Amino acid sequence: MVHLMEYLLFGTFILYVISSVAFVTAITGKKSRDGEKVHLARWGKRGLFFASAGAVLQVAFTVTRILISGFFPTSNMFEFTAFLCFAIVVAFIVIYFMYRTVTLGAFVMPLAVIMLAYAAVFPREVKPLIPALQSYWLHIHVTTVALGEGALAVGFVAGLIYLIRYVGLDRNSRTATMLEVCMVVVLMFVGFILASFAFGAVGYQASFQHVFEGQTVVQKYDMPPIVAPIDSQALQVQPFLGWRGPLFEAPSWMQGEKAASKFNSVLWSALTGLLLYGVLRLLIRKRVYELLYPMVKHLDLETVDEISYRAIAIGYPIFTLGGLVFAMIWAHEAWGRFWGWDPKETWALITWLFYSAYLHLRLSRGWQGLKSAWMSVGGFIVIMLNLIMINLVIAGLHSYAS
Repeated sequence: MVHLMEYLLFGTFILYVISSVAFVTAITGKKSRDGEKVHLARWGKRGLFFASAGAVLQVAFTVTRILISGFFPTSNMFEFTAFLCFAIVVAFIVIYFMYRTVTLGAFVMPLAVIMLAYAAVFPREVKPLIPALQSYWLHIHVTTVALGEGALAVGFVAGLIYLIRYVGLDRNSRTATMLEVCMVVVLMFVGFILASFAFGAVGYQASFQHVFEGQTVVQKYDMPPIVAPIDSQALQVQPFLGWRGPLFEAPSWMQGEKAASKFNSVLWSALTGLLLYGVLRLLIRKRVYELLYPMVKHLDLETVDEISYRAIAIGYPIFTLGGLVFAMIWAHEAWGRFWGWDPKETWALITWLFYSAYLHLRLSRGWQGLKSAWMSVGGFIVIMLNLIMINLVIAGLHSYAS
């Protein structure tokens, strides 16, 4: 049963990759003799088929994991991120049938591939739920949050496409510079995945002993230590390219038991992302967004702007239910209070306020086009900060999620 689950997940990943290739081929590949529209429609249908098949296979994976564990799989970072990937694909399929924009698939499906690869970085073994999570509100709260964020992610992609199309090949504008910074952030996310797989493949290990809440604990690293726990003692540090020890200790405000190792992973993602960006610039000899511009130059800006708004308008109420309403009900049931300013709760509120401002400004102030696109991109960056920084670095009542 466990092997079947792994095969289903791997099959899902492969189908999403094939879907990505099909969508990219639709807009960049050699046009057939039947004409550009026929070529676009043919490969677009293929991309949609493989995306849908991957989603079906991921449903089978989810059902199999439920049969093994006895609960809906959204209780840790692997399960939540994998389900978020599924939510992104489902939201894309819904939006695709509304607008039939093939180019959207060429950007959304690679994002789904990245999210599923990111999920695979975390431990995948099935573990029993800890007492704090043994509630049906877990499934209601987390699944609705993921479904809402899936639609918001499609809004982000459409906003990013708008910015690339708007900037074009203009290198001198402030928008162009800010857009390139966004590309660097995306590459840092990819860098974390690559670094995790690379060091995992070579079996890298390091460990430090330190005192946490009056007890001596051992903190293990799966990447070479740039940062060590506060007042710690190295137990094991494998050499890496002459690197034999950490450069500094974690800041004092990082109080989580594993905060230093998680912060170390974040640093490695930044370094790897910058390295990837440097290599790309050397190879393509242009800014990264300029490489993507030919894929979007034919799009109508008003249509792309509408797609972004529609996706966010769908995701916002779903996220509101999951991230605030259902979350507060569960918090009252579990901890006897509706709100406690835990880091995760606070960031959920920040996310909700951000998208509330987006909808308010768009509807009442006419913030359409460029400003709207920037806010859709900024909103998803807020979500990613929640997914990565809040889950992996900052300690709180939701630290079990890591």
